[in-house]
Amino acid sequence: MKRLIIATTNPGKVVEIRSALGEVPGWTLNSLPAGIPSIEETGETFLANAILKAEHYSKFVDDLTLADDSGLSVAALDGRPGVHSARYAADPPARIERILREMKSAPAGRRDAVFYCALALAEAGRIIWTVQGDVAGVIALAPSGSSGFGYDPVFVLPELNRTMADLSAEDKNRLSARGKALEQLRKFLLVH
Repeated sequence: MKRLIIATTNPGKVVEIRSALGEVPGWTLNSLPAGIPSIEETGETFLANAILKAEHYSKFVDDLTLADDSGLSVAALDGRPGVHSARYAADPPARIERILREMKSAPAGRRDAVFYCALALAEAGRIIWTVQGDVAGVIALAPSGSSGFGYDPVFVLPELNRTMADLSAEDKNRLSARGKALEQLRKFLLVH
């Protein structure tokens, strides 16, 4: 049985990745072992950060290592928070509050946003595969929903008129940027 190490300390991401991938024949999904030093995310793109993390963490384990970088880009905020999504404020509630405060005067037609997710697989410090996914939406006027994590309560899918946090885990895995990228990862793992 081959092992895939999920290189994140974010428990929400681990749960979502495991849920989205489901059972992958021949593979076990494992969390990052404790004690591995972190790496600063200095990339200018989500993919660059995913690659940095995958290369780094794969040097500390003997298994295939998956790193993810994802975030929100809001058109009216000139693409912010972008690659700084996880560091846009001290914690998830503060990040949501900041986005809503900065978007307070944005009219309905100027609330467009895109969620991005980049995945990178590495082995022994060498990248062997990458993929990117995205999903377009709009920033809500107020948080809604209790599922998901991060910016999910304020990211509305216009075709459903629901936030990501209003969706079931199954629907989110099917529609989200991470879900789309993980579907490509699943296909990769099934043939390797």
